[in-house]
Amino acid sequence: MTEQNKKTLLVVDDDQDIRLLLCDALSQKGYQVREAENGHQMWLHLEAESVDLVLMDLYLREEDGLNLARDVRTQFTMPIMMLTGKGDETDRILGLELAADDYMMKPFNLRELTARIHALLRRSSQAAPSLTNTINQDHDCLNFGGWVLDLTARLLHDQDGKYVTLTLGEFSLLEVLAQHPDRIFSREQLIEKSRGLDTEVFDRTVDVLILRLRRKIEANPKTPEFIKTQRGLGYFFQGPVRKN
Repeated sequence: MTEQNKKTLLVVDDDQDIRLLLCDALSQKGYQVREAENGHQMWLHLEAESVDLVLMDLYLREEDGLNLARDVRTQFTMPIMMLTGKGDETDRILGLELAADDYMMKPFNLRELTARIHALLRRSSQAAPSLTNTINQDHDCLNFGGWVLDLTARLLHDQDGKYVTLTLGEFSLLEVLAQHPDRIFSREQLIEKSRGLDTEVFDRTVDVLILRLRRKIEANPKTPEFIKTQRGLGYFFQGPVRKN
């Protein structure tokens, strides 16, 4: 991997031993690795250079990693992977809801961690939006209510043609629902069919992703026009949906 093609990773953890371990292991895999022990150092790196992925501890000594991840997501679209030593379900839900793209518990297996990082970077590269926000007419797209879901480029464009940021899980869930308008899916079926929900998923994950999607595509998330709830059964996408 040439120097200019190396991906830059930013490790944010207040444990020096963890930072050294990750920096050494990821550098050996060909990545450029930067490190930060707090939010201040993290922002200095993000403002100084292009970072391709942030690897962040959920529980920093004096800061909330979830809040930092949420702040990063408002300004940047790179993947965020959260690390934590606590594994209760509430933390997983919060991590997903506040913009993490993946989640691993400490102690972690380095081989699995590097494999997940590689997968996130690959997906992020495939989904990178063009600067012009133009839609290729040869792409497979789904059109609904002024929205365009580009299945080929894996992008969502709003009514003005602007690119709307979706995580892998959000896009995969929306793709399944929009490709089958008016069909009711249980949470289990959505987990099975969504390519982005392939690691450590549970029923509540689907609910969180539905909530996030409604906030992004619905004029009023409390009274959704597109993603409907069928009480006791699951969710469905209300058509019509037009394919180009």
